[in-house]
Amino acid sequence: MTDELIFFTNPMSRGRIVRWMLEETGCAYRTEILAFGPDMKAPGYLAVNPMGKVPAILHKGKIVTEGAAVCAYLADAFPEAGLAPPPHDRAAYYRWMFFAAGPVEAALSNKAFGFEVPADRQRAIGYGSIENVVDTLVYAVTQSEYIAGDRFSAADVYVGSQIGWGMMFGTLEKRPAFEAYWQRISTRPAALRAREIDDALVPPKT
Repeated sequence: MTDELIFFTNPMSRGRIVRWMLEETGCAYRTEILAFGPDMKAPGYLAVNPMGKVPAILHKGKIVTEGAAVCAYLADAFPEAGLAPPPHDRAAYYRWMFFAAGPVEAALSNKAFGFEVPADRQRAIGYGSIENVVDTLVYAVTQSEYIAGDRFSAADVYVGSQIGWGMMFGTLEKRPAFEAYWQRISTRPAALRAREIDDALVPPKT
């Protein structure tokens, strides 16, 4: 039943990450498209996410927001898709997914808005410096074929999306390690399906 899982998104948002994850699971879901502005700030949607932002999912009466959290949740909710390592082998899976959700997201967002942490204040910032984040991310994608080992997982959806978007929008330099990793994962059938669905939902330019 598609109403068991409702996906709140906008095709020009981080909801694209969750769309990819949903397509990887193969589960049935219903999409609710919200326009930026009043739609996301309306009382009905604020009851789902008080931040008034997408993505979010409503699954069997339970709400999950935040891209990384949704990816991790869906991997557990649909174990038959094999998108999470066994519980005893999730160190790298959690490490790099939440590295991308924390330091990478913060560092690339600050770079996009032209904010640079003064060198003498880097100890006070979780990510330290953009250079340190980028070097660590290179390390992460070169230790194995996928971010958490030799099998694709939800962590690749989230980390890969940060890398793909960063290179697309110029907030992340196109290092060979990033390009090779992104090529490995972005051509998966579910990634291509998700991209096609969201691209078709983008309003035409006027």
